[in-house]
Amino acid sequence: MITMIVNPISGAGYAATIGEKAAAMLRKLKVEFTYLLTEAVGHATELAKQAVKRGDETVIAVGGDGTVNEVAAGLIGTKTALGIIPAGNGNDFAKALGIPKSWEAALEYLRAHAPRLVDTARANDRLFINISGTGFDVMVLENMLKAKQYIHGKFPYLYGIFVTLTRFKSPHMRIETAEGVTIDKPCAHFSIANGQYFGSGIRIMPLSKPDDGLLDILVIDALSRWKIFLSLPALLKGTVFKKPFCRHYRTKGCTLLAPGMRLNLDGEILQVDQVKFTCQPASLLVHAAANA
Repeated sequence: MITMIVNPISGAGYAATIGEKAAAMLRKLKVEFTYLLTEAVGHATELAKQAVKRGDETVIAVGGDGTVNEVAAGLIGTKTALGIIPAGNGNDFAKALGIPKSWEAALEYLRAHAPRLVDTARANDRLFINISGTGFDVMVLENMLKAKQYIHGKFPYLYGIFVTLTRFKSPHMRIETAEGVTIDKPCAHFSIANGQYFGSGIRIMPLSKPDDGLLDILVIDALSRWKIFLSLPALLKGTVFKKPFCRHYRTKGCTLLAPGMRLNLDGEILQVDQVKFTCQPASLLVHAAANA
């Protein structure tokens, strides 16, 4: 038995259209399933938990990273697998798993790949499956969300970058990893990732793997706005982590102290002073290729 959970407002309504098309395809294939629409923030998690109680084998999330996050939160530690049909603005976790962008190909991918275990993570008591961070990225994200009303793809993220460059100041951060690394200084950017992509397909963490039992950290030193601007091509090409002003670590977990920080959590922005990140190895079953 399969449950399909669709966020009808994801992707400015695109997910509702894709959900209907995917449901029609499953009916044509004579696959038994339950079709559900979310009604509010957090509803997808409750629907996923109900599917687990029914003993469903798979729950398909139709939406963006936020929808996938919510569905995953209801499946953590269970025998019910997550399937993903990307239909949001970003779809970065789906990309990290090698899931095709088109709904037809994504549905076929789901049917062709048996569930396997991947890692998830927590920021204090909140789940994230892809990436979390603060600094330059969060201001970019906030400006990007405004632009997404009018433009799509990578362009809203690029718009967010250029607007942020006009007003950004590096905040002071104290970072302590479980392995004993300590950083205590102003930093332009901090990300901790289970996936590889953010900002609608920008490969900021190319070495990250969602099944290695570790999270990847990228710290960028405080930089002038001009130097940030000159580093944008490396960011877009996925090579920024090689720059001398970047630090890359793998960790089982870490703490981050930055009073008044705004934290990006799979695309949701929270305001906190301190956060503890922990990796949850092999905690989620997902339909994905073994080498993804």
